Amino acid sequence: MEQQIRFCTTSDGVRIAYAVTGSGYPLVWIPGWLSHAEIDWDIPILGERYHELTKDFMLLRIDKRGTGLSTRRLGDYSREAWVRDVEAVVEHAKLKRFALAGYSEGGPIGVEYTVRHQRKVSHLITMGTGVLTGEIAPERQELLAALVTICRANWGSAVKIMSDFFLGEDAPPEAQQQFASYQRQAADAEDAAIMLNNTLIVYDIAHLAPKVRVPTLVIHARDDHAVPIEYGERLAALIPGAAFKSVEGQHVPSRKQGAQIEAAIREFVLGTSRPSAEAAEHPAAPTSGPLTILFTDITSSTPLTQRLGDAKAQELVRAHNAIVREALKTHGGSEIKHTGDGIMASFPSASRALECAVAIQRAVAARAPDPDALLGVHIGVNAGEPVAEEEDLFGTAVQLARRVCDQADGGEILASDVVRQLVAGKGFLFADRGDVALRGFEDPVRLYEVRWRD
Repeated sequence: MEQQIRFCTTSDGVRIAYAVTGSGYPLVWIPGWLSHAEIDWDIPILGERYHELTKDFMLLRIDKRGTGLSTRRLGDYSREAWVRDVEAVVEHAKLKRFALAGYSEGGPIGVEYTVRHQRKVSHLITMGTGVLTGEIAPERQELLAALVTICRANWGSAVKIMSDFFLGEDAPPEAQQQFASYQRQAADAEDAAIMLNNTLIVYDIAHLAPKVRVPTLVIHARDDHAVPIEYGERLAALIPGAAFKSVEGQHVPSRKQGAQIEAAIREFVLGTSRPSAEAAEHPAAPTSGPLTILFTDITSSTPLTQRLGDAKAQELVRAHNAIVREALKTHGGSEIKHTGDGIMASFPSASRALECAVAIQRAVAARAPDPDALLGVHIGVNAGEPVAEEEDLFGTAVQLARRVCDQADGGEILASDVVRQLVAGKGFLFADRGDVALRGFEDPVRLYEVRWRD
């Protein structure tokens, strides 16, 4: 597969290069310390994982400023500057919703970008990264200082110490030589030294991590010497609801470790172990690609408001919002908007949408019944290709999901036939509700009730 190299310009006038491969759901990849998008595609130690991810995703790999084909010798290699690089690529590629992966130094950049743009990022994945503070052990500070000195004095030639740090002490000589050659091409000596010297500042994200509000997966190698696993565990603990997965290997993934990472990303974002028909098409197209749309609504909200009064009715809305948003976070859904008495959300996977709907109904049913303010929710689910515009979704797929929700009674989950077909064999139980005439649609639509009670 051939990759396309594209260029864009940041808000502060820096030229940024990025590579595009594949045509699935968009996955933006922020690299670590150094990268060169044009050549790492063909280097086995790096390229293999990119080739595998391209089977499931439209992969956009960024060369941060100072690296690869992007502008070099700038001096300002701060986390904030690199966030501008990501913003420029997202705008240039016309991405509305996408998964964001940050490897090593790219992890803190991904965290800050996500905090700034919560509605654009559907999933956040970090790998080999974490939270560092000024309390780093003195011996590690000394090692970092030594590596900075090596970069300036003997860039790319001190093969052993650099490869031990990133690849592990057992790396074969050919891998060491390949890694050294790659470093020399990926960045200039002074740029590499400045970036490495800024490590503690870039990784200081303890104040940002708790602000992340999207589904997050933290992946870390158990024998990572460059960024020890405890730093990744600290990051997972700080991000609300984040999942943590440890894998074998070193900081730079081996083939086996890379396969574990690819499988984890695929499962986390797409909800499947293999490429799915629900992976979105090229985001530059006018549609967002196949998505599953879910609507919730508080049952009989207007009579409840009249009976309970505005204050108590609003308490129900807040309870509904908390339940739905917790379920979305757990099942990888993205809140599109609040509809007043409900929430509209999207999922890259139909099975995740139904799992989320079931979780919502069970959480509502588990509430202690209050005779003065009993919360009921009805849910509608449909799948299709909505039109994405200004962080919202429009079109027939959305309209049908709304009408399906309107047909449901309190405590019910109704789904269209296309949703039922997409989750065939996934263990869901359906009751056929027959063909139903829906307002605004000429032909009747086959609806199915999702059985969620034990």
